[in-house]
Amino acid sequence: MLGAAMQEAREGWSMDEKPDWKNHGIRIIRSGELDTNTPQTRGMTRAEAISHARVGAQKLWAGTVTVHPRAKTGPHHHGELETVIYIVSGRARLRWGEKLEFVDEAGPGDFVYVPPYVPHQELNARADIPVEAVLVRSGQEPIVVNLDIPSPEDEPDPSEPDPFHSAPGSS
Repeated sequence: MLGAAMQEAREGWSMDEKPDWKNHGIRIIRSGELDTNTPQTRGMTRAEAISHARVGAQKLWAGTVTVHPRAKTGPHHHGELETVIYIVSGRARLRWGEKLEFVDEAGPGDFVYVPPYVPHQELNARADIPVEAVLVRSGQEPIVVNLDIPSPEDEPDPSEPDPFHSAPGSS
């Protein structure tokens, strides 16, 4: 008896035919083959690796993102999609919550999970180097719902210490 994954992979083939694993099996997308013809956000560069159009993926989208120094997104959420971000290099700052009141940072080797409908904002925490990351989403649609929430990053309160950056000129 075939396992559930094998049976699912055989859908579309009659039981008398063998699956064409050579053309419908594992796909390797080389680093030079990523597609940058994707929706872009100012200060960020996205490149698509895995999608329905590129490899026939049904439930996942995966790609890379570079967040330029000092760049930040506007507050938004991704609807019903779940997102996983793996930080390859750099330092990402993430804000989330109804008023983006929660903040944390992720560095190389860290994974970030963004649940559906969570208001959030991604920022590069460094002014001198980009953040390089891998993105995986639970769907094919590039859902972005922009939110009218002021970012605490826009107007820092000078009376509040910044837990992530030293004052200019200090070491």
